[in-house]
Amino acid sequence: MHDAKKPMGWIEVKRCWNKRIELRFSTGVAALFIALTLISEAFAQAQLVVVTTTPDLKSITEAVAGGTAKVESLMPNGADPETFEPRPNHLATLRRADLVLRVGAGYEHWLDRLLQRSERDALMPGGAGYLDLSAQIALLEVRGRSVNVIPGHVHGSANPHYWLDPVNVELIAGQIAAALIRLRAEKKSVIEAAHGKFVAALRGHAVRWAKNLEPYRGVPLVSYHNTWPYFARRFRLNIIAVIEEKEGIPPSLARLKQLADSMRASRVRLILHEPFQPGDTARLLGKHANAKLVVLAPSVGSVVEAVDYVSMMEFNTRAIANALSP
Repeated sequence: MHDAKKPMGWIEVKRCWNKRIELRFSTGVAALFIALTLISEAFAQAQLVVVTTTPDLKSITEAVAGGTAKVESLMPNGADPETFEPRPNHLATLRRADLVLRVGAGYEHWLDRLLQRSERDALMPGGAGYLDLSAQIALLEVRGRSVNVIPGHVHGSANPHYWLDPVNVELIAGQIAAALIRLRAEKKSVIEAAHGKFVAALRGHAVRWAKNLEPYRGVPLVSYHNTWPYFARRFRLNIIAVIEEKEGIPPSLARLKQLADSMRASRVRLILHEPFQPGDTARLLGKHANAKLVVLAPSVGSVVEAVDYVSMMEFNTRAIANALSP
């Protein structure tokens, strides 16, 4: 211990000074950490929390929100929508949401059960935080009845795969932008700018996609699952048959023989397939009908190239054009 009656040596003075510096530095770091935490919490509170049912809606919402929302998808990338079931942690995700977006038309039959359990009136149909995006879409294959979903079947009151038409995505983007502005009016200029930029880029891409597929207008195709009518209508392709007799039910051998005969007669050159569908059946049919199998991305993340909505559509249009090209 230092004797108070003796003058401190240089080494002792230096140690005392270093301790003071360390104390000030530690205090400064703590204050900086607290300040950053408060800023982060304030930023998180300023952001809307949007929960979508699919990665496709997540991609579109992120583009339209322009950084004003944190967007989460309940369905992970690459999931098979026919076998998907929500996990317990999805309920906690839903309870944090300011806005829930769904495809509708019976596509996510599991969501209604989850919304009931969330006990959030704002997220229920008719609430300020609920948006069924199918409401403004001219749906195909409308059954004219209420949605009555059989477990394992994703098609309810109509064909739900309308996001595969880029014109429909313009309508989706407009609905999402309006919902975001309704909940965050102070972010209106940011959201409107992001929405305008996304739509302008999408229109440019759509013109190019249509031009690339123009040489194959009316070409007869067969798909394994009934995923592609909106896509085919937009790009003037002709899907003459679907391999599945019903959604999720493999075809019988008798149906495969009938399809092979029909495909040879119509000179079908291509079978549209998806990554999570059984490939053996389609390959067997292709062999007997002299048709190639082409794997397409029905949703964002279902193939590695489909990182967002635009790249997904880019992948699909290029894959078909390459497969049909001489």
